[in-house]
Amino acid sequence: MNKHPTVELQQLHKALHGGADELFLLMERPSPDLLRAALRNPALGEAHLLTLLQHTGLHPELFNLLYQQHEAPANAYQVQFALIQHTEAPAHIIGALLPRLYLFDLLKLCTLPHIPQDQKLAAERVILQRIPTQPLGNQLALARRGTPAIVEALLKLGQPQLVTACLDNPRLKEGAVHQFVSSAAATAETISLVARHSRWQSRPELQQAILKNPRTPAIWFTLFLPRLPRSVVKNLAQSPRLTPQQKQLVTEALGGKRSP
Repeated sequence: MNKHPTVELQQLHKALHGGADELFLLMERPSPDLLRAALRNPALGEAHLLTLLQHTGLHPELFNLLYQQHEAPANAYQVQFALIQHTEAPAHIIGALLPRLYLFDLLKLCTLPHIPQDQKLAAERVILQRIPTQPLGNQLALARRGTPAIVEALLKLGQPQLVTACLDNPRLKEGAVHQFVSSAAATAETISLVARHSRWQSRPELQQAILKNPRTPAIWFTLFLPRLPRSVVKNLAQSPRLTPQQKQLVTEALGGKRSP
């Protein structure tokens, strides 16, 4: 019965003064008091805390202790990243640490299967906030690898290189492409990128949206109009957005088009 206080005192002494190997043993499942003591031990390193964060079933206070520690090693980047990834980490700590993460570590969080959905959405929001200030190289990498929301935001920027990368992203949704080709951000060049893309060029809804944009080059009227039903072409002829040249192309298509 009297052994427990003695064992606890011995562990506290090890936490305060023990060497690296002893600290690894203590990091299996420490109590808050043990971790508090270990954080004062000069022998405690980043590797010890990464070992701790590999475990589940941790005392909730441990996360607060790590978050509140502003000196190395608890403040080391990899420790913070491991803390954010832990499935038991409190939401307020995750929210506070996410803005500190590097851009592509945030993207990694969005794709890890064990990360809760609300945490993925929080990481995604931080990325979306950073997009306007990122160099083109980072934006291109995000366009190729980003989530649907991220790639849609990049597509809306309308930069031709970004549009090309976004169109190749398998996570891009047709609705986002439809919205883009219908918008003022779409230019003759970027509309043509969509119209000739192997994944998107044969989709009737996108073809119609492309033909309703006044900036669409004439070549796409020549290629797409024969593929559309006569009723769709008739409706297109009534669109107030078409230029006189585009309306002429539609009228000519109607004059020579047979009913489906």
